[in-house]
Amino acid sequence: MKTRYINILGILALGLGTSCVDYVPTDEYQVEKPESIALQEELNAYLPLKSYVDSIAHPDFILGGAVSQSEYADKGVMYRLINSNFNEITAGYGMKHGAVVQADGSLLLDGVNAMYEAAAAAGTSIYGHTLCWHANQNAGYLNGLLEPLVVNSPAFANELDLSPALEGDLSGWDTQGEVAIAQNEGMGTGTPAFKLSAGESVSEPSNLQLVTPEMTIVPGNEYEIVAYVKSDIPAEGRISFEGLENNEPEMDWMSTGEISATFQTSMSWKEIRIRVNDFQGETFKIKFDLGYTPGATTYLDINNLYVFDPNGEPMINNLVVDGDFEAGTGWGGWGNGSTRGITEDGMGFGGEGKAFFVTNPSVTGGFWEVQTSYEFAEPLENGEAYKLSFWVKGDAEGIIRPELQSPDYSSNGYGQVMVTKEWQQVELTTTATADDRSRLIFSYGEFAGTVYIDNVVLSSASFSGGSTTLVQKTPEEKEAIISGELERWIAEMVTNSKAHVKAWDVVNEPMDDGNPHELKTGIGKTDMASDEFYWQDYVGKDYAVKAFQWAREYGNPDDLHFINDYNLEYNLDKCQGIIDYVAYLESQGAQVDGIGTQMHIGIDSNKQNIAKMFEMLAATGKLIKVSELDVRVNSSTPTAEILQQQSEMYKYVVDMYLQYVPESQRYGITVWGITDSPDDANWLPGEHQGLWDLDLNRKPAYVGFVEGIQGL
Repeated sequence: MKTRYINILGILALGLGTSCVDYVPTDEYQVEKPESIALQEELNAYLPLKSYVDSIAHPDFILGGAVSQSEYADKGVMYRLINSNFNEITAGYGMKHGAVVQADGSLLLDGVNAMYEAAAAAGTSIYGHTLCWHANQNAGYLNGLLEPLVVNSPAFANELDLSPALEGDLSGWDTQGEVAIAQNEGMGTGTPAFKLSAGESVSEPSNLQLVTPEMTIVPGNEYEIVAYVKSDIPAEGRISFEGLENNEPEMDWMSTGEISATFQTSMSWKEIRIRVNDFQGETFKIKFDLGYTPGATTYLDINNLYVFDPNGEPMINNLVVDGDFEAGTGWGGWGNGSTRGITEDGMGFGGEGKAFFVTNPSVTGGFWEVQTSYEFAEPLENGEAYKLSFWVKGDAEGIIRPELQSPDYSSNGYGQVMVTKEWQQVELTTTATADDRSRLIFSYGEFAGTVYIDNVVLSSASFSGGSTTLVQKTPEEKEAIISGELERWIAEMVTNSKAHVKAWDVVNEPMDDGNPHELKTGIGKTDMASDEFYWQDYVGKDYAVKAFQWAREYGNPDDLHFINDYNLEYNLDKCQGIIDYVAYLESQGAQVDGIGTQMHIGIDSNKQNIAKMFEMLAATGKLIKVSELDVRVNSSTPTAEILQQQSEMYKYVVDMYLQYVPESQRYGITVWGITDSPDDANWLPGEHQGLWDLDLNRKPAYVGFVEGIQGL
């Protein structure tokens, strides 16, 4: 034991203020160094972790550490700690779909690229985590893509007489090629569509053509044309005219931001919306030219084919200005500490635009104790019926109540509205029974949580015109949409990263815990988190085949691609399940380079299972990576004995990895528990799982890990 010598007499002399006592060294008094200090000094004497990996003898073994993307990019203490101890970093959250994909679907990569630049400056490699997962997704954006298409007809008179066509009669319409009216093929339920079938021999746009009856217009006015089209296979079309100065214009047909001569169609209904004003006289015709794609069948919805003057007299007068909340809100509110406002863009109905929200922290004694209010420009008419239409959803289920109210709080209610977690349209009617109904009130006292409201329309029920068509997406459409979105996400993320990332978790946590030979699913799950989205529920079992193929297509030819899961050492059936799934993926054309085992374990984890897991994984011949290693102590105040057990478990994991996985199959080990977790951490709050404590002091676990990797 080291000793420390203290001159007690010298201290006494100084304390008494005397100067006549000479300093005499003495060995008479000895105080032992505290054991904790001595132990810490021993730990501090160790070299950085990566010093214990012989890079010459084992050039392919990678020692990795997990770190916060922003914390690393800031180049602070963790930046220096990681770079001195590890060869590679894994971003805990920053590279995931939920962190990168914005409400409009665009990718925000500033933080990712800042991390790349910081790592490049340090000569540290980056492991891509993760491309395809069910958690940490921007589920709001993805689910919004699957929402029904909502088509609100213009609140103006239609210059195109559709009544014969709606009855199945093509009288007045000129046609070329195979054109018919198909019942039940339009948007919505039981509605008709024009069906235009291109033969295999079509060679000119006009070979397949539908021409409207002649329409009378006011010269000098601008008219808007709205149409909805889809086709059984990807196809092409255009709109031409009779009666314009330019009868074959190039347009931004589908609001894509690009001007073109033609538009593209697919299995999903798409909106064409254009304006024309270069009329030669007082009449004109519209021609739908669809003879571009041999063998394609194109549908044109009849019910929502419109030609109208947007500056004409509206057929519906919405008494709620800015009821779509795109330009703000004139709504007030109060009660129970509630909050209200406008959402971010992309959170409105259908995943588009904005919505109005109210958050009530708790159910109150009366429904009226939490309210929002919209003041009308002038009071409503006594005796008039008023139709209220809006879309609504909540983050929980509960009741809200709309009503027309007077300053003295007398009202005409619309009744209870049951709010669910899915968007639903509500259409209600009530009659004003006094001439002082001057505001629209929504009451939320019976709802605990957040309610979202969009597209609020209040109009006199005596006005006709204006309709809403709700078009549900088919399973085939959903598969195509989500498959396309997965490809776009992988393509953009991998392309942006290919100069810095040479290895990826392509598919993360695919296997179900309860049925370890099956894939996870969100179908029937009632407690779905807000960031959960299961790609496999829409694309099917081969979602991972596509993910691996796209990662290969858009990345570097020699990138390494892994599949990764947890609890493989806890549940050997799950370990076998992922091995079997890898075999299936490769039988379908995917190339899987390696399998990652996360290993979020504890000091009491089954050691025999750990050894068996490595044996099973190694037998696949794939690269094997310990991808997220940490060891819990399951104690808020671990004793020295517990910390030693943690050290031994870290060593055991490394020992078994080296024993069962041949060197040619060792990708390496990534430590997830770099430090212990603070009490407010997202991952293992208050746990002591790390190699360092929260003050960045090395722990006995550091020694165990070092002793393990010295076995290389």
